[in-house]
Amino acid sequence: MEGKITKALSGFYYVENDSGRYQTRGRGNFRKRKITPLVGDNVIFESTNKTDGYLLEILPRKNQLVRPAVSNVDQGVVVTSLVEPNFSYNLLDRFLITLEYEYIEPIIYLTKVDLLVDKALINDIKNVYEKIGYSIIVASENQDSLEAIEATFKDRLTVFMGQSGAGKSTLLNQIVPGLELETGSISEALGRGKHTTRHVELISIADGLVADTPGFSSIDFLTIEVKELPKLFPEFLAIASNCRFRECQHVNEPNCAVKEGLEQGEIALTRYENYLQFLGEIENRKPIYRKKK
Repeated sequence: MEGKITKALSGFYYVENDSGRYQTRGRGNFRKRKITPLVGDNVIFESTNKTDGYLLEILPRKNQLVRPAVSNVDQGVVVTSLVEPNFSYNLLDRFLITLEYEYIEPIIYLTKVDLLVDKALINDIKNVYEKIGYSIIVASENQDSLEAIEATFKDRLTVFMGQSGAGKSTLLNQIVPGLELETGSISEALGRGKHTTRHVELISIADGLVADTPGFSSIDFLTIEVKELPKLFPEFLAIASNCRFRECQHVNEPNCAVKEGLEQGEIALTRYENYLQFLGEIENRKPIYRKKK
């Protein structure tokens, strides 16, 4: 039989298809072959009943995220707080780069609008990201923003991501009353949200699947290479063909279209500065050495 893993917990993988939900385990040779099933995997499995099945094969993945550990993602909703914790262009760009790298469509969802004193920040954010082509939904007191985000779920696997305390679980609770996902408060000492979501589970909402996932406040670029980074900024990629050099890094090269775009105001300064920071992090990244067995 074929199905999709919708939950992984304590060594069990819960697989769903048109016949229902099956509790399964991975075959013993999965560990020998260093295969780790992920929530979101499409699989082939066998089972004589709903509680005692085995995974036989993991079908090819189109992408996968490490944090959260989920595969075959269609879109990522980056839940971004405007205050408490304060909005960060740098952190938002980290999430966007992570999604671009895995060919996942991003949606930016701005929360805690009611706590924001200077509403001009919202327009500033829109001016930067809508110009690039990203969708932005601003949380509202009525149901408009909830309906807007829910309308994107159909026939897609959606991951919610964003820093701790941004309001991911709160948002899902609003979309699906009765879901009762545990929400976290902000630690006054650290200024960070408490980690509340302990495992990844796909929830069926509006004819799609949505993952509620742990929040985290930093992202490290462990697999992205220097040559790949410029291509993960859509506004850079759109004009890079006008650069003098084919593999232009948009730093010190002459006749660089991206730097010219920056000077003309077509490229946002925050985006370019974050690009330079990310580039430096990748260039200075320590190699990962794997122990020989």
